[in-house]
Amino acid sequence: MTCCGGNVAPEQVAGTSRELSRIARAEELSRRGVVQADGSVHFTLSSPSIHCGGCISIIERNLAKVPGVREVRVNLTLKRISVLLENAEVSILDVVEELESLGYQAYPLDDLPDAANKKAASELLRALAVAGFAAMNVMLLSVSAWSGADGATRDLFHLISALIAIPAVAYSGRIFFRSAWSALRGGHLNMDVPISLAVLLAVGMSLYETLNHGEEAYFDAAVSLLFFLLIGRYLDQMMRDRARNAVIGLSRLAAKGANIIGAGGKLEYHDIDEIEPGMLLRILPGERVPVDGVIVKGTSDLDLSLVTGENQPAALGVGDALQAGTYNLTGPLELQATRPASKSFLAEVSGMLAAAEQGRGHYMRIADRMAQIYAPAVHLLALAAFIVWMIVHGDWHQSLYVAISVLIITCPCALGLAVPVVHVVAAARLFEEGILVRDGSALERMAEIDHAVFDKTGTLTHAVPKIVSAPFSTVREEQMAYSLASLSSHPASRSLVRHLGERAVLPLDDVREAAGCGIEAVLEGRRVRLGNDAWVAEIAKGDALARGATGISFAEDGGALIHCEIRERLRDDAAAAIGELAAGGIGAEMLSGDKPKPVEAIAEELGLDKWAAEQKPVDKIARINLLKEQGIHPLMIGDGLNDAPCLAAGHASMAPASASDIGRAAADFVFTRDSLDAIPFTFRLSRFAGRLVRQNFGLAILYNCIAVPLAFFGFVTPLFAAIAMSLSSIVVVTNSLRLSRFGSRKQPVREVETGNPAQHGARRQAA
Repeated sequence: MTCCGGNVAPEQVAGTSRELSRIARAEELSRRGVVQADGSVHFTLSSPSIHCGGCISIIERNLAKVPGVREVRVNLTLKRISVLLENAEVSILDVVEELESLGYQAYPLDDLPDAANKKAASELLRALAVAGFAAMNVMLLSVSAWSGADGATRDLFHLISALIAIPAVAYSGRIFFRSAWSALRGGHLNMDVPISLAVLLAVGMSLYETLNHGEEAYFDAAVSLLFFLLIGRYLDQMMRDRARNAVIGLSRLAAKGANIIGAGGKLEYHDIDEIEPGMLLRILPGERVPVDGVIVKGTSDLDLSLVTGENQPAALGVGDALQAGTYNLTGPLELQATRPASKSFLAEVSGMLAAAEQGRGHYMRIADRMAQIYAPAVHLLALAAFIVWMIVHGDWHQSLYVAISVLIITCPCALGLAVPVVHVVAAARLFEEGILVRDGSALERMAEIDHAVFDKTGTLTHAVPKIVSAPFSTVREEQMAYSLASLSSHPASRSLVRHLGERAVLPLDDVREAAGCGIEAVLEGRRVRLGNDAWVAEIAKGDALARGATGISFAEDGGALIHCEIRERLRDDAAAAIGELAAGGIGAEMLSGDKPKPVEAIAEELGLDKWAAEQKPVDKIARINLLKEQGIHPLMIGDGLNDAPCLAAGHASMAPASASDIGRAAADFVFTRDSLDAIPFTFRLSRFAGRLVRQNFGLAILYNCIAVPLAFFGFVTPLFAAIAMSLSSIVVVTNSLRLSRFGSRKQPVREVETGNPAQHGARRQAA
């Protein structure tokens, strides 16, 4: 008699075990996905084996072929892969298995984003130490052989060199061999294939000469070659770590969890991912705010420098909103979470920094195409060098020696790093000045702008204007207006909330926000509106106010029209920012949905000749499209919900951190400090970044134009080729790091203006 499982074959058990393991892995990976508004699912994977532009091309090209994959982006500096799947039915495991078949291990993004890179750097350092030790000893033996040793003595020196070099190459070279084998197994080539081939050929040729009592062996060249290659790769790793310090530093500022106030006031610690909107959090002095929320109890001094860039602490209390990353200094607070950690302002900032090098602008597409053709081209070139030298000289030793040099010296790393490192360093420098960039292509587009289009309210003026008159007749009317205003992010609504103070929120139904008009709802069967005077007057008793009236209006269906007058405050540095742009040949105009009278007053104060009032989103888009048709590259700066379509339509766009969520999402740049000098500074830095990218391309192309012919004609040894290849990458990265020392936000724009100023002036006149 047997048990129920007695007839199951071992193969079936093993197969079932593997399948169960695969299912468990798929389930674990799927939990890391973030569902988007359109039903697609976004995943971020970590792959420590990504190290060059060729890796980017291979991964993006192959993963795009996986069924259900909508978009793939590889971040070279952070070694991350961003994957967008069409829906939740598509398994992320298929993507991971495809990556593994290509030779790239992929894992869910770790809590410490630099852990994998630290491990890789440690491995590089150990390999470098072994290669350096072996190179010194083999070089001493080689000097003895070169000094006149012959016969048995020379053979002994060569044999001792082999005993030192072969284990050292096996240990230190495994970084290159492992990568090359994974690439070949996946059916493609990467930059480590020619490097591995060159090292193995040098060792094999040297071993052949040693066993056949040859006069020369090249063990010193093989280990020295590895030594210098590892120096270059280690320095490259360190420089990239420096370039991504802003992302790493920001992740360390994020709280890992918080104390949640449960039933009966009991405190329970929850991890950051477990905090949901509506939960009450206890934030003690010395703790960082983990998620976006509103203070419901307590007052305290808070350090807002991470969010606003201001170093002076701010005293905040009940009703004030806090953003993730804010540091509590003095008193305990109770905070009601309004967003999960994955959608907090800090997460948004981190995402924008991490995405800085992922944009596929003009220069990045050039680098991608170059990386794609590199591997086959360099192997064909090395083969051609071997054949030519065999035909001309007939010496297979020398021919192979030249082919090895060509394999090593022709490196795409400099080209692969030319664009992404500039973008990452630029994003870090902008972040230091309180400016966030959406992606690298935004930097390219910002450098091309020659005209600026400003929204008025919340952009040129302060986000929250001041209410100077609110003629409500009853407390009931105030409650209704407050209830509507509290649901809107418009600056005028926020100013009304502050003016009315804390009020009870009435139960509203069918709440709807009309872009460019206001907000409407149904209360006890009757419509109520708050917003544009003419729009509100449609349901009110009586006519709209005279054209040009400023403020925000309220009415319930059939009730009186109540107009609250507001007074806008121009930002202190608005005129200076526009003047700075004008000095660089950048024209400016203002488009506003407000009445003509306040728009004209602001335009006169700023010295703007071109302005338009009562502009709806469709009107603003039409104006931006007209500018584009005239050959102008407009920069759109706005903050409201109604500005989102215009921000997306601009050649480049900027929004303040106080902008609506949709506005921030549509903008290419977000500035967190309450100062418009961020606009000319971003323009200056983008121009400088574009110049560095062109310099990097020039350096990389110049290097290959000089180095490859020298190697092909036999003027370069494999050792010198290794040094030159490493130096080419280091020079490009070092040149990119010049951005980290870029001047302050107060530097005049004319100092970095490039191109013909007369052309900019002509375009400004055309606008």
